[in-house]
Amino acid sequence: MTAIFKSKRAVVRVTIFSFLLLTSLLCLYSENADAHELRPVIVAASLEGSGAVELRVSLNLEAQIAGIGPGHSNSSQSDKAPLYDRLRATSPEVLSEAFIPTLPKLLEALHLSFDGKRVPLAFKDVEIPEVGELSLARTSTLILQGELPEGAKIMTWRADFSFGNNVIRVAQAGVSTPFFSEFLLAGKESGPISLEGVVAQEMLPSLIKYVAIGFEHIVPKGLDHILFVVGLFLLSARLRPLLWQVTSFTLAHSVTLALGIYGIVSVPATIVEPLIAASIAFVAIENLFTDRLHRWRPAVVFAFGLLHGLGFAGVLMEIGLPRDQFISGLIGFNIGVELGQLAILAVCMLAVGLWMRHRSWYRPAITMPASVAIALIATFWFFERLA
Repeated sequence: MTAIFKSKRAVVRVTIFSFLLLTSLLCLYSENADAHELRPVIVAASLEGSGAVELRVSLNLEAQIAGIGPGHSNSSQSDKAPLYDRLRATSPEVLSEAFIPTLPKLLEALHLSFDGKRVPLAFKDVEIPEVGELSLARTSTLILQGELPEGAKIMTWRADFSFGNNVIRVAQAGVSTPFFSEFLLAGKESGPISLEGVVAQEMLPSLIKYVAIGFEHIVPKGLDHILFVVGLFLLSARLRPLLWQVTSFTLAHSVTLALGIYGIVSVPATIVEPLIAASIAFVAIENLFTDRLHRWRPAVVFAFGLLHGLGFAGVLMEIGLPRDQFISGLIGFNIGVELGQLAILAVCMLAVGLWMRHRSWYRPAITMPASVAIALIATFWFFERLA
């Protein structure tokens, strides 16, 4: 009787744990449902033949005005979120009026230098789209101008830490393809940019940088990819099958990531994103109807990995890969994604896998409720992304 009583108490404890896990997943979703991911600022510099340099700075103007900096991965994590949400719903005219008082501070945070000498930037205009779908972040464009010193050889760019991660692209006036593009973590300075259009960048720092970008895209920003990996874990918490599935997924997304970046395959995000959500729902729902890992599942995971790779390609296309960093950037990003996936699996194994997977109540108390939560979230995402 004592053993039975202890067993029942253990089941109750695990059921409570599962309920908390389910609640945590739902809370995590609700926190991010209306949040806007803080994407890197894109700075496009055009070297004009008239002796000027024009900067077109594409950014989330509401986040800048509200003071939501790089310490947050999305807007909801900041105590300034209510202000941000109000700004997001304002007209371009009202937002422009709110922005003007913050302009001096923003200009002070931007450092454009030629041959080691900083060049002051002047504000020319701001382009703000009309209020659209409030669930999507609005991207505005600041147009700034500076003087290009005669005979200048080298350009450098840096934005203060408060400005967040950013991408600097440099092109000659009238040329659409930049001769220099670099992703910069918050507060970091670009490498020397030769105004002759030939810029050599070291491979190892580039590799490390894109490893960080890939990892960050999974943890903490990639909630959809996190839930996909957790869904794989829930059916089988044994290490060897998990590694087979993750390897299959990695190979697949590596293929479509490379094809997408090189422009060989191009699928609109309006198609890719709903299908990614559907793949997450499929894995979670399958967990509810089977308790065995079928041999064909790695093939299914491979197919879904192709979809996720197209999503990753969209991220890198937005950031931009310099021509001389294609290989190191692709390799580094894939390594970062893989490390992110392995980190998720490690957390799952330490949290429940190692201690509970052999228990008779593991499936009804852990796998089933968590899979239901993931399926509900992914199904909602599917219809939300179709809208």
